[in-house]
Amino acid sequence: MSVYEKLKSLDITLKAPATPAAAYVMHVQTGNTVFLSGHIAKKPDGAVWVGQLGKNIETAEGKQAARAIAIDLLGTLQEACGGDLNRVKRIVKVMSLVNSTPDFTEQHLVTNGASELLGEVFGDAGKHARSAFGVAQIPLGACVEIELIAEIA
Repeated sequence: MSVYEKLKSLDITLKAPATPAAAYVMHVQTGNTVFLSGHIAKKPDGAVWVGQLGKNIETAEGKQAARAIAIDLLGTLQEACGGDLNRVKRIVKVMSLVNSTPDFTEQHLVTNGASELLGEVFGDAGKHARSAFGVAQIPLGACVEIELIAEIA
């Protein structure tokens, strides 16, 4: 099944990448490696998904937010691939920042929302190295921010 058939079966429609909110670009390519800037969690209506894990957001909701970020990352990755996600050879690394209280320790479970979706979409090529950190705050009060590195053909 192609990447686009898989997205269709998951009822996922990719959107154009967001405009950068500061002095950066959404993606940079060097050789066959593409680096995607951090994307913050947004709700289906486009509003920033605000909150802090361990305070006013539970792990399951944080996992949904991470999945939503992965969908946005795929839209940016598609642009970086010249419009063709079938050029993705491998998702290399994901780094996740989880806005969380000092005693919250399930950042890895929140980040699974993104990692699991990437595995569903790309199969073995979606398996990646990963880091998941708890942080005191994320821009605009978002609950999660994720960046991604991919290898493309």
